[in-house]
Amino acid sequence: MAPYMRLRQICLVAPQLAPVVSDIAEIMGLAVCYRDGNVAKYGLENALLPVDTILLEVVAPFKDGTTASRFIEKSGGRGGYMAIFCCNDPDERGRNANAMGVRTANVIDHEPYHGVQLHPRDCRAAFIEFNHTEGSDDILGPYPPAGPDWQKFIRTDVTQALTCVEMQSPDPEELAEHWGKIIGVAADCSELKLPNATFRFVKGASEIMSVLEFRVADVAQVLHAAKARGLAVAGNEFLLGGVTFRVG
Repeated sequence: MAPYMRLRQICLVAPQLAPVVSDIAEIMGLAVCYRDGNVAKYGLENALLPVDTILLEVVAPFKDGTTASRFIEKSGGRGGYMAIFCCNDPDERGRNANAMGVRTANVIDHEPYHGVQLHPRDCRAAFIEFNHTEGSDDILGPYPPAGPDWQKFIRTDVTQALTCVEMQSPDPEELAEHWGKIIGVAADCSELKLPNATFRFVKGASEIMSVLEFRVADVAQVLHAAKARGLAVAGNEFLLGGVTFRVG
């Protein structure tokens, strides 16, 4: 199998799913494709919305003492929770990360899906997960975490793509190099360029996943919808689910 690495999913964390999920759906013109009961064992509930072929997930803790609830407490609810990549060899990439001193936090085996989650303290800024679904290297193929027919829920009339994930750090070049070594993508001017999205690293007070950039059909329409949902809009941005949504 030829090596590949693509952004598969971005996960946000919120104290409750409502109204974050409905706000995302209404403002961005997206549809919930699945709510995964498997995350209940981690004390979480979730909802997933496809943005073309990248999944946007929101998780919320329903009990105390979860990793997600600790994340919210530590970050004040600011920052994306997880960047999830599909690849041909999650175990090997996990071993490479381990050799760098990045620990494995969790291994998920739900055939035909296999995922390796790395420890957020070692990744810095957010969790990183590598996964692979046996028998499907098609970006529109089966992806069990998003449900049996996630493709039917793709809506592109308002939001066409998630194009960039912006990470901030007091030393963005160093964090870009660190993430690049973990993911296996060489940093280019503080950017990691994958086939379907870019990770950009910028100066900031703390290490967080700070911004999601989207290509939309009508910027004014999306910003009007955000204002209608009671969100504060500044320029082409608004805060939702702990991150800044930037549309263009």
